[in-house]
Amino acid sequence: MGGVRSTWRCPRMNALIVPLVLLVLLVACIHCATLTAAENLVGNPGFESGLDGWRVWSRQPNAITATVDEQTVHSGHKSLRLEHQDAQDWSLEPSLRLNTRPGDLLQLECWVKVQGSGSVTLCASTWAGQGRVVEWSAGERTASEASEWQHLTTRIVASAKVAQIQPRLIGYGAVNVWVDDYSVTRGPNLDSMRSANLPPTLRLSNATLIVTFDTTNATLSVQDLRAGRRWTQKPFSNDDVVKNAQVSSGRILCSLFHAPSGLDFDATIQLDDSKPELLVQLSARGELPASLRFPQPFTGEPGDYLVVPMNEGISYPVDDPSISPMRLIAYGGHGICMAFYGVTDGERGQMAILETPDDASIRIDRIGGRLVILPEWDPQRGQFGYTRKLRYVFFVRGGHVAMAKRYRAYAQETGLFKTLEEKRKFNPNVDRLIGAVNVWCWDRDSVGIVKEMRAAGIERILWSNQQTAEHLKALNELGVLTSRYDIYQDVMARTNFPRLRWIHPDWTTNAWPDQIILDRRGNWLRGWGVESRDGALIPCGVICDRFGPEYARQRVPADLASHPYLCRFIDTTTAAPWNECYSPEHPMTRSDSRKWKMELLRYISKDNKLVTGSETGHDAAVPFVHYFEGMMSLGPYRVPDAGRRMSEIWTNVPELVAKFQLGHQYRLPLWELVYHDCVVAHWYWGDYNNKLPALWDKRDLFNVLYGVPPMFMFDRPLWERERARFVSSYQNTCPHVRGVGYQEMIDHRFLTSNRNVQQTRFANGITITVNFGNADYALPDGRVVKAMGFVVDGE
Repeated sequence: MGGVRSTWRCPRMNALIVPLVLLVLLVACIHCATLTAAENLVGNPGFESGLDGWRVWSRQPNAITATVDEQTVHSGHKSLRLEHQDAQDWSLEPSLRLNTRPGDLLQLECWVKVQGSGSVTLCASTWAGQGRVVEWSAGERTASEASEWQHLTTRIVASAKVAQIQPRLIGYGAVNVWVDDYSVTRGPNLDSMRSANLPPTLRLSNATLIVTFDTTNATLSVQDLRAGRRWTQKPFSNDDVVKNAQVSSGRILCSLFHAPSGLDFDATIQLDDSKPELLVQLSARGELPASLRFPQPFTGEPGDYLVVPMNEGISYPVDDPSISPMRLIAYGGHGICMAFYGVTDGERGQMAILETPDDASIRIDRIGGRLVILPEWDPQRGQFGYTRKLRYVFFVRGGHVAMAKRYRAYAQETGLFKTLEEKRKFNPNVDRLIGAVNVWCWDRDSVGIVKEMRAAGIERILWSNQQTAEHLKALNELGVLTSRYDIYQDVMARTNFPRLRWIHPDWTTNAWPDQIILDRRGNWLRGWGVESRDGALIPCGVICDRFGPEYARQRVPADLASHPYLCRFIDTTTAAPWNECYSPEHPMTRSDSRKWKMELLRYISKDNKLVTGSETGHDAAVPFVHYFEGMMSLGPYRVPDAGRRMSEIWTNVPELVAKFQLGHQYRLPLWELVYHDCVVAHWYWGDYNNKLPALWDKRDLFNVLYGVPPMFMFDRPLWERERARFVSSYQNTCPHVRGVGYQEMIDHRFLTSNRNVQQTRFANGITITVNFGNADYALPDGRVVKAMGFVVDGE
């Protein structure tokens, strides 16, 4: 029979115990180990009897084969080998569906060896009565390709909704997997961990809020005395058990147990003496194998909407059934670019500021059919690490604008804030950026095209494509902000060069293999895939961020010595996540990664005195950059393969692009409300104004409403064919963008309940009203905002 492991073990013996006691305890421990082994509820856990008691399933018929292997085993004499050849999912389940009651704890373990590009996940499905599934993959723990056996372990807690739990092993994609020593054991019911005299609730209050902590389910409720609204949390899971709690010195002090990881952690809940703000701090020591979700989410009411700083910003009505659950990291541009989130009815609201965002994420999901957001504290190199902090803020009025302004104040307090006016004083070329259209043009005659553009009325230009020294001098004399693409992340092995269709001159090739990121299993991190001659994608490695500035110091001054660029675009730096590195020669936490990424951008912008941009955007870089390409383009809602097929013009509009990317009912200018006067936001270079001609006019309306410039991508034939349209796009946006370019956006409001008519206001008094609808709109003074038109006041 295959070996079995479990963490339900007896305590270690104290070497100083008298021999007789030691002998008694030793006998007891041997008996305990025997009982523990017998507690494995899985029959045939090591596949010594083949597939008896197991079932295999795949999405596509005959896509998976299961055979007993006697050569590659973890323990015993046999293992199970699964070969899956399809891109979709599969599952392996023991014939074991366990009845549970609320608070029951199950531990699942197995050993896997993985080959191929797919993944393997240990988890369980949870079931309510009448065969209704609650969750298909609770407690997910995932493994990918590695040369050695990997130990997966997870714990599942039965909530009040769960009546049965089915252990599983699932996977996705083409993969070969060996499975051995699958174990399911029962732990203690979590209710037994609670202190006998623990009060059911604890309370804090100040002049504005009454805060109640429910120790039975670790949730908060907050009564806002100013607004007459109670904000109530509901448990997303039963993962956290309050073992003990008390009120001391105006704070609630809690000891909790995180069931999925087995981690004990402490929470401090502190209400501000006078402000409507609540600080939650979490601390622990020990391993954190998966994210810890705490506190629980505040729930909304019908008519409320979530406020999410995904790139520029988006709102999700809490009762909108079309929104898919998602997880967004706080440590990279393809997540949330500012460390807050909230829910509001348009006036009253509450927000959460992640004060320790480097290892934090948010999850958008549903409770009772309504969308909620909850924080997830990710491990720091496998450990809980430092104290995690989250601040709740409650509002009587102002909705998403009030949230953005509170975060703006937080950014100013924490050093994230630096205005374009300040940056211009250091580098006067910043002024060339303000109100300039960002042009990606692949024609070699850049000077000729720029002269044609200027003659047609397009005067302010950021020319982003690389040029010869002679062309750069001419463009600079024409007042153009001259820029070029650059990247430090991608590292391709030289041995792959003969297989590739093209070799990028900006790869940091010398970083291979000693300066690339290794994951916790010692595997190199896969980055951008490059097309080979046979059509396959060959992945680059990812440079360990501490080496990025070193390569920039070798490259940039030498380039500037002969090519007088005024600007430089650094790809991926703020789009890619802050990464961990497990190389023993250059280990790195996510906080280290952020530090070195920002040092790269600081070196480009300050030491080389270049106007600097980066991809997608994140507010960690606000002090160091001047613009972001991609902030206007919400990452999940771009056209497919936008990063590879940049020049392709789309005549058909994908549903998600129309609904969310250009969906005025959903979008919010959160970034502009916080940082409009600090960083210029652009569309993504595969999602520019003329990318989808059917939506070109609407993109222009977003540009003028938000006070940000357009982006064009073209070659000479497209320029000549669409010259008049390019000119009108520029003239409808850039002069107004120039007028508010250095100004704070102080307000954004919906003038109609369907959000068709929206208005922004800037610190210099300019107000911009845009009508996204198909009917004219009358302003209070009698003026009309035409359908798909706009009005600017105060210029």
